[in-house]
Amino acid sequence: MRWCAVAGLEPMMAVNLGTRGVAEALDLLEYCNIPGGTATSDLRRANGAQEPYGIRVWCLGNEMDGPWQIGHKTATEYGRLAAETARAMRMVDGSLELVACGSSARDMPTFGEWEATVLRETYDVVDHISAHAYYQEKNGDLASFLASPMDMDAFVDAVAATADAVRAALGATKRITISFDEWNVWYMGDTPTAPQTDTWPVAPRLLEDHYSVADAVVVGGLLISLLRHSDRVHAASLAQLVNVIAPIMTEPDGGVWCQTTFHPFALTARHAVGKVLGGVLRSPAHVTERFGDTPLLDAVATFDEPSGAITVLAVNRSPADPLMLVADLRAFGPVRVLEAVTLADPDPHAKASPDDAKAPRVNGSATVADGGVRMELPPASWSMLRLARG
Repeated sequence: MRWCAVAGLEPMMAVNLGTRGVAEALDLLEYCNIPGGTATSDLRRANGAQEPYGIRVWCLGNEMDGPWQIGHKTATEYGRLAAETARAMRMVDGSLELVACGSSARDMPTFGEWEATVLRETYDVVDHISAHAYYQEKNGDLASFLASPMDMDAFVDAVAATADAVRAALGATKRITISFDEWNVWYMGDTPTAPQTDTWPVAPRLLEDHYSVADAVVVGGLLISLLRHSDRVHAASLAQLVNVIAPIMTEPDGGVWCQTTFHPFALTARHAVGKVLGGVLRSPAHVTERFGDTPLLDAVATFDEPSGAITVLAVNRSPADPLMLVADLRAFGPVRVLEAVTLADPDPHAKASPDDAKAPRVNGSATVADGGVRMELPPASWSMLRLARG
């Protein structure tokens, strides 16, 4: 919580509904949000935090559909416990935002029915339902991997449709939104196990995936998908931040360096502000093994009205061929290019290192003409174009 305050971030907290329940959830809420005068709030004060943390967003458990979870439950079992916990937490603080557990992946055998059952139990007392997704290149199929955001698009659309079906069946007025609170590229082949001896290692390197340019292009594409669905996706959290499947790496001697995936995340977070524009996307296509006919171009644009800034994010999914991006911006009047950068490499599997950041480079092909802008997108690339009005 101290780090979140320093970084200016809003924390999202989860309660344990696997091995614990309502009473423990209330204890944690009291510890975090009650000013003082109760057993656990006074314990927080004794631990050095005189003021409450004021956490607003709470997840009611995590991935409870997964049989790997201790305390795994059926959708009905979980839904009833989540509803009981939500009602109790709202008695303490009626302003909380609560997230029910959705499916931990779209390929879970209970996907869809899990969401429907859980929401039938919890609809009146939660605000969001969670979604989790991880992607990796399989069997050298780079073309399908670059199109991974199409799976995220389908995931969001399916969860939203299921939530709306429950809404209609219940005659409810409010609309449940989605908390996509775990997503990333993750190569899951090397799962760590507990040490088999009595000597536990100190800070071992676990799940430290070393990301390529192609991985970064996919992360950039997933961000485009999330932005495009921001009418229903109200929270989205990259998992994780440092070292473990992360964009930021640290070394035992104190060194810090950025993975390839850092750059699309950081630039999108910094510049994709304001409103997401509802543009019409037209693109040539190619055939991929997983998705069939697949558009080569994916893109989204945002407009920040106070500053007049327009940001266009674009991905070329072709592993081999460049693509010309042409954006019609006549509705904004005259525009000028502020910045154009592209992350690409002749070898899409090239990886960053402490000595080679593989950072985006200036894309000098961006030009403004006839009320629009043109920019060449190299193969397997992620690009950002920033424009200003006038």
